Amino acid sequence: MKARIHIFYKDSVFDPQGNTVAASLKRLGFNSVKDVRMGKVVDVFLETKREEEARSEITKMCEKLLVNPVIESYRVESIEP
Repeated sequence: MKARIHIFYKDSVFDPQGNTVAASLKRLGFNSVKDVRMGKVVDVFLETKREEEARSEITKMCEKLLVNPVIESYRVESIEP
């Protein structure tokens, strides 16, 4: 089973990489760019076949290691067989 997790800075946290990318896009002529927020995508492959078990494990992984809850948020995009 595969789970895809999106991890990104909370809106209240300054995103230096996103800020740099936004400025670069504007310099390249993409003047409609208002803001850019950068993040990470993590694919985790699990041996379980039960979605509820996979979701529980992914939540624990995010809370214990993958996400810094002070500055980051996450969402599980999908869990696929």
